[in-house]
Amino acid sequence: MATDIIDYRLVGDDMQGVIITLDPGEAVYAEAGAMMYMEDGIHMATTLSPTGEAGGIFDKLLGAGKRLLMGESFFITLFGNASSVRRDIAFATPTPGKIFVCDLKQWGYEVIAQKDAFLCAARGVEMDIAFTKKIGVGFFGGEGFILQRLRGNGLAFLSASGTLIERELERDEVLRVDTGCFVAMQASVGYDIEMVQGIKNMVFGGEGMFYLSLTGPGRVILQTLPFSRLAARVLAHAPRRS
Repeated sequence: MATDIIDYRLVGDDMQGVIITLDPGEAVYAEAGAMMYMEDGIHMATTLSPTGEAGGIFDKLLGAGKRLLMGESFFITLFGNASSVRRDIAFATPTPGKIFVCDLKQWGYEVIAQKDAFLCAARGVEMDIAFTKKIGVGFFGGEGFILQRLRGNGLAFLSASGTLIERELERDEVLRVDTGCFVAMQASVGYDIEMVQGIKNMVFGGEGMFYLSLTGPGRVILQTLPFSRLAARVLAHAPRRS
């Protein structure tokens, strides 16, 4: 399926949103609840198939089930411009942070992202699920186990918490990352979940029991403040009833 060529602009600094301008007939799809506003002429439809492709109900339910595993909602919302002029629609991130704009053509037509990073994408971008090799370990690895795979030649928008950091890994270069700090990477980057070495490191290190091991070549996007870490700090300092 051909991917729509969309125009966009980011707004904000630390709590970003994205305003997408659709030509007549163009469309984007988004995670349910991500829409901030839309101009008159934009029509929305809730569907099980993010690409709008025809298919049996079993295939659509299978895709919806995969989205649940990836931390997304069961349904996808499709927004299309049904008017005869250009119209805007805006989306906002669910947490304080940045929006990473991924031009899939510049990333080798495929990107692997954190399971709950997806915000929206141009119609025609395919979204699927990706697993680590060590499935048993992955169940305990938090964000490192279930990942999203985005394919196509259009734009996809990912939400991240904190500040974005981009690293370019050379061939066979290894980078070990906290599973919550990972946002996205090129498909050429090898990845796996590894256990932290040493009992004292596991118990007293404060970094969890597992980390994500990335092996180049390829680009990697990281975030400085995983929302799970922020939420844990807030809960730890929240007043408690006696």
